[in-house]
Amino acid sequence: MPCTPPRPARRHLPVALSALLALAGCGAPPELSAPTASVTTAPTASATPSATPAAPVTPTAPARTAPAPDPTAVPCRSGPSGDRVVALLRGPARVLPRDVRVTVRTGPLCAEGWQYTVLAVRGHEELQVVTRGRPAELELVTAGTDVCGVEVRAAGPSGIRTLACDGTPGA
Repeated sequence: MPCTPPRPARRHLPVALSALLALAGCGAPPELSAPTASVTTAPTASATPSATPAAPVTPTAPARTAPAPDPTAVPCRSGPSGDRVVALLRGPARVLPRDVRVTVRTGPLCAEGWQYTVLAVRGHEELQVVTRGRPAELELVTAGTDVCGVEVRAAGPSGIRTLACDGTPGA
């Protein structure tokens, strides 16, 4: 019978088996074994707090909430008056001349510190006016036959936007 050299797999088999047996005695790697040193217990009155920080408690309702803005403009309770709006237009704003007759048709209607007023101006079209601020420090936002401008659309409260952009003048 001729002598055949051992196949490469047979030559390495004893080495592989000895390495496998050597590793088998080591057990499972530490990251795969269950930790035995730490035991989790339910907290009791005498237990000390754990080192793990607790999740922050989120309140279900804020302690103080702001009232929801009124989506409509309503008659101003604390001003300004229609006369104050006309005085602003005749004075610092220089929109109306002093000799033209003006009557208040609508308003002022207020929403969130803004006001909307419609004026009948003798010999001219109705004048819509949007103002903001306190009655003593009234500021003209815009006045004209179409007051749905960028500032009213972007910054005005919904009640004023509805009147100025969607409403019927004098309504």
